[in-house]
Amino acid sequence: MFRLAAAFATALALCAALAASAAAHQGDARYRSIVRGVDPAVSGLRVQVLNYDDRFELDNRTGETVTIYGYNREPYARVDADGTVSTNRNSTAYYLNDERYANVPVPERVRNDPRAAPDWEVQDRTGRFEWHDHRMHWMVSGQVAPQVRDQSVRTKVFDYAVPIDVGGRRAAIAGTLWWVGEQGGSSFPVAAAVAFAVVVLALGAAVVIVRRRRAQPAERMESDAW
Repeated sequence: MFRLAAAFATALALCAALAASAAAHQGDARYRSIVRGVDPAVSGLRVQVLNYDDRFELDNRTGETVTIYGYNREPYARVDADGTVSTNRNSTAYYLNDERYANVPVPERVRNDPRAAPDWEVQDRTGRFEWHDHRMHWMVSGQVAPQVRDQSVRTKVFDYAVPIDVGGRRAAIAGTLWWVGEQGGSSFPVAAAVAFAVVVLALGAAVVIVRRRRAQPAERMESDAW
């Protein structure tokens, strides 16, 4: 039973970690961030919003390098023609995008020199990049956007444009944030679901182990009797 309790405690600790990670980035179902397109249009470049208003996904099949600019017009990320995805550690967006409301510290060296030469860090080579962007959602936690006067009515909150560069040509990801209200559906509790699944699996494994160990003495006794 001690091992069972220990397994349960471990599962709970893991659940807490997973829940915190999932909660760090979770869209608000009362809003919809809608990408209207890339302006001007670029063949082979696809951008969509994931999880209501949580993050962008950019898929680069243009055969050219696509650069995404941060909040100070500094290079934040790039997706090369060969699919290499990199982020710039000298960009404020590199740090601020880690939390939905940008409540994270930015190194002083980055704050003081937003135009510093990029320090590229390779993320993967898929040609796809997902990132949370504060320009696409309402940034005040616990407060409905002031444009929403009747929460039962679909309401435009604001238009946005995220600057990018495609093969040396300037463009922008153009979109609109909408309020859709509670009828838009509540956010699925991903963290809670993951936590529950982990607990169930951990307890199931613990029970199997305990039962097997309890059965071993009985099996040995039967063997000795023969």
